[in-house]
Amino acid sequence: MSNLYPHLLSPGRIGTMELKNRIAVTAMGVSLSEDDGTVGEQLIAYHEEQAKGGAALIISGVAGVAWPVGAVAMRQTAISDDTFIPGLKAMTDRAHAHGAKIAVQLHHGGFVAGYSHGRWGHPLWGPAVPPPAKGNFTDYFLMEELAPLAGMEMPEIKVLEQADIDLAVQQFGEGARRAKEAGFDGIEIHGGHGYLLSSFTSPYTNTRTDGYGGSRENRLRLTLEVIAAVRKAVGPDYPVWIKLDSREVGKPGGITIDDAIANAKLVEAAGVDAITVTAYHDTGIGKLHSESNIPHLESFNLPATAQIRAAVSIPVIGSGRVEADAGDSAIGKGEVDFIAMGRKLLADPYLPAKLRAGEPESVRPCVYCYTCVSAIYMGQPSRCAVNASLSFEFQGTPPSADGKPRHIAVIGGGPGGMESARRLAALGHKVTLLEKSDRLGGTLRFASLAYEPNERLLNWLRREVRLADIDVRLSTTATPELLRSLKVDSVIVATGAVRGMPPIPGNDQDHVFSGDDMRRMMLGESSDDLKRKTGLFTRLATKVGAATGATANLALVRKATHAWMPLGDTIAVIGGELVGLELAEFLAERGRTVSVIDDAPRLGRGLTLVRRMRLLAELAEHGLGLHAGVSDIAIGKDVVTFTAADGTHQSVPAASVIVARGAQGDLALAETLQASGFDVHTIGDANGVGYIEGAIRGAAEAVRMIATPVPA
Repeated sequence: MSNLYPHLLSPGRIGTMELKNRIAVTAMGVSLSEDDGTVGEQLIAYHEEQAKGGAALIISGVAGVAWPVGAVAMRQTAISDDTFIPGLKAMTDRAHAHGAKIAVQLHHGGFVAGYSHGRWGHPLWGPAVPPPAKGNFTDYFLMEELAPLAGMEMPEIKVLEQADIDLAVQQFGEGARRAKEAGFDGIEIHGGHGYLLSSFTSPYTNTRTDGYGGSRENRLRLTLEVIAAVRKAVGPDYPVWIKLDSREVGKPGGITIDDAIANAKLVEAAGVDAITVTAYHDTGIGKLHSESNIPHLESFNLPATAQIRAAVSIPVIGSGRVEADAGDSAIGKGEVDFIAMGRKLLADPYLPAKLRAGEPESVRPCVYCYTCVSAIYMGQPSRCAVNASLSFEFQGTPPSADGKPRHIAVIGGGPGGMESARRLAALGHKVTLLEKSDRLGGTLRFASLAYEPNERLLNWLRREVRLADIDVRLSTTATPELLRSLKVDSVIVATGAVRGMPPIPGNDQDHVFSGDDMRRMMLGESSDDLKRKTGLFTRLATKVGAATGATANLALVRKATHAWMPLGDTIAVIGGELVGLELAEFLAERGRTVSVIDDAPRLGRGLTLVRRMRLLAELAEHGLGLHAGVSDIAIGKDVVTFTAADGTHQSVPAASVIVARGAQGDLALAETLQASGFDVHTIGDANGVGYIEGAIRGAAEAVRMIATPVPA
């Protein structure tokens, strides 16, 4: 066992449950159960992989005690009837086989159960009519994402009467009985996130004047009755804990940290064995979707967790983008007892085992792009941009070469090419990776400058390729002749997109840069056209070139480009998709006045919904001009003019103009190789811009196809 994380990897205890380390899989709704609420192989295999990966405790998320009433998402787990027990039991058996403990989270969606309303017409359960919705949530949806919402009716609110409250308490108790019969090692009661129990706890949504409203004790009465019903159903020695909000961000008069501390003391007195500390937010405000329970800021919830831990004597579980070092430190200082990880364990379920082996650098990093949760928002099963196996664990790994390796050429050393090469090598195939430039990374190097978490993925992929048995050939152009000389059996083409200059009036001026120009400029690469445009390009290349050598120290690149860039003080970025917006953020952080212009009616294509909501809000907060739905774009000497969405003629100052659009797939090489008789698989941006997720997922699919024998 590694000594790197002595506290995080130490044994722990919740009630009577002994745990081999302090890492838990936080409860997440991943929409992997069957459509009828039963647990099938897809959810079982998902949790089994986490058990294999070494987490001490798996908390399976949002099991509906009243399902389909209270359901918040498609394919949500149900625990509302005895018919669901066999599937749940199969899941606990599989987790136990790998030495993990597994708990279930008992859940009722309450006001948040829009799926239950939309599909079955059920009213939303709650303590009182909630405050009117406010905010700008749907402003961040692309037009095609808004289409499914058209025609949706406002749901009916069911203000609970005593009989309804009694039923809900009974349903939680019955759910607890089923959980114990199904072999779960413990129960987490969901008392947060605006769901039924939280809506009663919060003074923002609970305006009742009876015994379930008004005072703190009254507002917590339903939760305490649920705890009592659960405890009665499972007995005094069965581990039971509760998830509580530490605060409600953006809700004036909602739960505060002082409320949370008092609430924690009350649930401790009621007999729970631990408290999971979370937070929630006003769901109408887009940016807040990444500023509470799924935070963008590291260790966002740990300070509140420490305050609650100081007020109670039972274990406390913390979560919210907690890095292993920070979690280990917080446990060591007594500020938290366990760390529940979500996105990190979606990106790499083997994180605990790798930490125990003393190999933290081998952990596949989460890049906090919110693909996982945004998929749920869009009514799809969860998926991960960097781990293509998430939600597909039930497929198993492709067959190994089994002593009969095939020789595969991978063309292109970007994320798709590196992922393909490392996967093939792991299966025992002979791999030759051909990259025309002098280093690996492709467009991920550029993306790493604009968004730092991408650098972690870049470094991880480079390390994986370096440690694998892969023949890497840099500064090498792939040709049919070369591939014939290598005697390859199959070829994966991962050469990326081509980035032309769109036909915008004025695009031929020296102060106008294409996306490829910017990539070369920021990475210290040269071209005759770029030298002409920048004039002083040699100065940048001298500063940046050394920093982008074989080691690719992108931190040095950021420092160099922060100190000097051959761009004016005012910049217009034409193109409001992922690349344009992240580039605009990069430039604004370096003191430029930036405007983003696009003819699309909504900005942010290519960004997942939750990441888009945060980035667009932050750009607006920093004073960037964001102009969507424009037409008649034209580039002048020091200005860009356009017709705004409201029909007015407008202009923005632009000492420099960056055209961050025009990228498209490029199948020319793939078609040439196919015509030459090679077995070709094309992945990533060569098929059309799909960004990191498209590259990683395409690699996994191509490798499975190559590695799986075709039945005779």
